[in-house]
Formats: sequence, structure tokens, C-alpha cells
Amino acid sequence: MKKLLLLAVLAAFLVLPGCSKKKEEETKAPETAAPAETAAAPEGKEIRAAFVYVGPVGDGGWTFAHDMGRQVMAKLPYVKDVTFIESVPEGAESTRIITSLAQKGYNLIFTTSFGYMDPTIEVAAKFPDVVFMHCSGYKTAANVGTYFGRIEQARYLSGIVAGKMTKSNVLGYVAAFPIPEVIRGINAFTMGARSVNPKAVVKVVWTQTWFDPAKERDAAESLLDVKADVITMHQDTPAPLQAAEKRGAFAIGYNTDMASQIPGAWLTAPVWNWGPLYTQIAEAVHNGTWKSEQIWYGIEHNLVDLAPMSKLVPAEVQALVNEKKAEMQAGKFVLFAGPLKDNAGKVVVEAGKSMTDPEQLSMNFLVEGVQGTIPK
Repeated sequence: MKKLLLLAVLAAFLVLPGCSKKKEEETKAPETAAPAETAAAPEGKEIRAAFVYVGPVGDGGWTFAHDMGRQVMAKLPYVKDVTFIESVPEGAESTRIITSLAQKGYNLIFTTSFGYMDPTIEVAAKFPDVVFMHCSGYKTAANVGTYFGRIEQARYLSGIVAGKMTKSNVLGYVAAFPIPEVIRGINAFTMGARSVNPKAVVKVVWTQTWFDPAKERDAAESLLDVKADVITMHQDTPAPLQAAEKRGAFAIGYNTDMASQIPGAWLTAPVWNWGPLYTQIAEAVHNGTWKSEQIWYGIEHNLVDLAPMSKLVPAEVQALVNEKKAEMQAGKFVLFAGPLKDNAGKVVVEAGKSMTDPEQLSMNFLVEGVQGTIPK
């Protein structure tokens, strides 16, 4: 769809399923029977769907959220077969896995990580009768569409919470890879925080990981050492949040609601709700109306949202956040609008203008208030 990407393990920490990669035969989900009152699937194409995941389904974050969406879609009466392959490395291995799924007759294949973009395009060219949907990328073909969400909207809302809750005015952000989606998240979080607390700064540490609990915990520790009292992250493990709780700081998560896992520090989290979108895509393939497009839904479509704020967040702060969320849902709030400066003081969006979608999807600057640089 565009230049993006994106995740939280609970296996070692939260007693969730293990992280080992499963073979296709082992991960195939059971067929979902049609509801009792439905004698047969509605007329149209039967769906055999497959999902390719970058992490384990038990990560509690990115992959877990996608798998919850898969399970919603699997209940459709015309979805006759659903499988998934977890912990697939980006690169040559993903090409092999995607090819294998197409060869086995799956006619709707979802590839759910940015690094699967080129392999998806490559395999799709060999299987023109299969529909491929790639999450977070920007390349399309006649049988390849893309999909993602404007998670930066929820990031902005979480920034408001952080800006109001900090006492040190130092917020810590454990970032994954320097791709536009991650950069947009950092910027949106910072803008949200500074909209209510102009003194707030966001310190960023890059891990170059999606799923490395030890490295991500160390990154959070380094931010806590420089007085960050609110920690957020863009990875697939809760390790940074656990580090925050241990040190008496606040935690803002990502992907899913982990309030019960980090009760002493949890404030909220930008979260995903993939079920309705996966259902929409399957329905289009089933009834023959699917077409290659780039889907980028926001908070108004309920694809992205902010998890319920915990009791640690004062009522007046919750009211402020909910007011801004309502503006977003009504289309009355433009996030990346000028005047906007980068963290070197250069004007990147002039007053009276706002960034176009293509500009946002190739974002390569950090806004004023971010202390850090974008790795080359």
C-alpha cells in the first residue's frame, strides 16, 4: 500500500504460546462450519485463505492482533479453509512459503509484514488467479492489493496521555526500524504530547528489531536512565513496558490491550482491529467484486483505536483524549498540518497546508520535540 510497517511477545513473559516456527501442516486451522441455520455457503467463490506471519501468534502484539482478525474472517460460511504460517523470516524464506501456499490451492493470501512486499509481488506474477493482500507495503499488481491503517491517529491520542502524565517532561520511545510507518508513529506521538505539554521531549532509541525482548528491554532501560518516566514502543514484545513497570514509570503499549499484564504502569495503547477488514476483503473475493487497491483506513473505520485508558489516567485527561478522538472520527482533525518543523528547525509543512497521503507514506523526518536521528 505504501511505505510502512510494523508488534509484543508474552511467551517468555506472559505464559502465552511458544515462539517456534510451525510447518504448514501443523498450523493449518480447522475448517469453520457454516452456521446451523445456513444449509450451504452463499453462491460465489469459495475461499481458501492463508496468512503469512512475521512473528509467533502468541506474541501478544502484532501477529496476535492479525490472528484475532483471521479467526473472525474464518467464521464466514464460504471460507472453507484457513491456514497460517508463523515466524516467517522476511526475504527468500518468505518467497518459498508464499509460493508453497499458492501451489497448494489457497486463493486468498495475506502477507502481514512490510518485508514481504517484494516476495509477494514476485510470487503473485506466477499465480494470476490468486488474490494477494500485502499489509503495510506500497507495491500493487493486478492481483495484489495493499492494506494498512492510520495507526498514527491513535499514536497522537496516546501522546496526549503521555504529555499529561509525565512529571520529568521526558518521554521514551523504543523504535523498531526506520521506515515511514514507524517514523510517523514517533512524530504523531510527539505532536500529541506537545499539544498539551510544550515542554515535553521524546527521546528515541532504535533497536532494528521487531521481536527481541532482551534488546528491547535494554533500550527501555537506557531511556529510563535519562529520566524518561513514560515509555512507549513499536515492537512485538512487552519487554520495554515491563522495564518501565519495574522502574516505577508509566507504560503505553502497542497493538493490543495488555492492561492486565502490566497493571502497575499501564496507561493505554494504540491498537488494531483487523477482523472487519479481513471480512470485507473475503466478501469481495467471494462475490467477485475484489479489485486491486490500496486500503488505508483510519479511526473512523474502527481499524485503529486507542485501548481503554486505565484508572491511572485522570478523568479530565480521558475526557480531553476522547474529545480529540471524536474530532478524528468526524474528519475534523488533520494530523500532519502546517506549520510543522522538523527537529532541526526546518519548516517541512508550511502554514495552511497539510501533507498528502503519498508524502506521509514516504515520511523521512522527525518533528520538533524529538531527540534523536533517523538511522541511515
